[in-house]
Amino acid sequence: MATTSSAAVQTSHAGSRSSSSAARSNRSARSGRLPQRTVLVHDYLNQYGGAERVLEVMHDLAPQAPVYTSIHDPARMPAAYADWDIHTSWMQRIPGVTRHHQRALPAYPLAFSALRVPDCDLVLSSSSAFAKAVRPPQGAAHVSYIHSPMRFAWTLDDYIAREQLPAALHQALRPLMALYRARDRATASRANRLIANSTVVRDRIRAWWRRDAVVINPPVEVTRFQPVAPEQVGDAFLMVGRLVPYKRFDLAIAACNALGLPLQIIGDGRDRARLEALAGPTIRFLGHVTDAELAHAYATTRATIFMSEDDFGIAQVEAQAAGRPVVALAAGGACDTVIDGETGVHVPQQATADLVAALQRFDAMTFHTDHLVRHAATFRRERFERELLAVVDETLDAVRNGMPYAWN
Repeated sequence: MATTSSAAVQTSHAGSRSSSSAARSNRSARSGRLPQRTVLVHDYLNQYGGAERVLEVMHDLAPQAPVYTSIHDPARMPAAYADWDIHTSWMQRIPGVTRHHQRALPAYPLAFSALRVPDCDLVLSSSSAFAKAVRPPQGAAHVSYIHSPMRFAWTLDDYIAREQLPAALHQALRPLMALYRARDRATASRANRLIANSTVVRDRIRAWWRRDAVVINPPVEVTRFQPVAPEQVGDAFLMVGRLVPYKRFDLAIAACNALGLPLQIIGDGRDRARLEALAGPTIRFLGHVTDAELAHAYATTRATIFMSEDDFGIAQVEAQAAGRPVVALAAGGACDTVIDGETGVHVPQQATADLVAALQRFDAMTFHTDHLVRHAATFRRERFERELLAVVDETLDAVRNGMPYAWN
């Protein structure tokens, strides 16, 4: 369906809200579906990643729900999105915005505050920055799934280093980011309930927004990955992802160079030339691979290495679903997804010496395929759906019974 502006409100969602419609909403959620009168809100639809996978599951739970967002680029999103009822903000009319959405940073708070969603029983937002700022209709419940609070505002130094922004921007951005932090905290109160995608995100919400959140880890399609026979497992370690500085491929290269260990790297990016210059004879760059090739690589590697701090880290679960352990930085989502000594090894700090010690520790350990697969299965889609629907049910009941607006 063609993208339309937020002014084109669907009349099918119009009408007054009553206690009977709220009761019908709860029955709908308990039946394994989101309420009939649900509206989905997402930051932007011009790039595809873990947040969009979560949105897809939400949409599957409410296929009739309109999706409201700031901008939408159909050419850069999965073909299935063409059948969605997608509504964009006035930002869609900014020339080139879908290709360079970061340049429009000051516009997003205004766009989401001005976004008008139709009358409904539930607003379910998927937010890593702005979507939680949407104003729900009178009487509607608003549940916001938080991928992270606004990272670029709260951790400006890390963001500038990660994106390799000019140093001159640092001081210029400080007063602006102070305003964004204040707004980020204030707009969190527009949601009745907050859901964090990991323990570390819940802790950020507590520290930065002074609110609590329930943790529901994202859904992982674990059935896409299968273990192989032990004799098919190779000696090489594996790293997967975009070749950008903050992913810290350089640490794995340095550690494997020092230990003479084979390392295969899947992915591409702006940092590839620098990383290739660092690589010794045991390091291989495989570039982009198909989904089937990736699944095979996970299943046949000695272990997959992750040295960046991810909010959750779906790939860490996928590797374990393929029956292989993980060597991961002990930060971010890895604290939820990797059990040190049972499904992998934690690396204390982002340092070559720490990774060398972790790999040496790993060499003396034994991991059991069936245990790895069982652990990965705890992150399956069915668990996510069940926990999300339970929170929605509880929130709808509480709103109907006159609970305070912002509550956790």
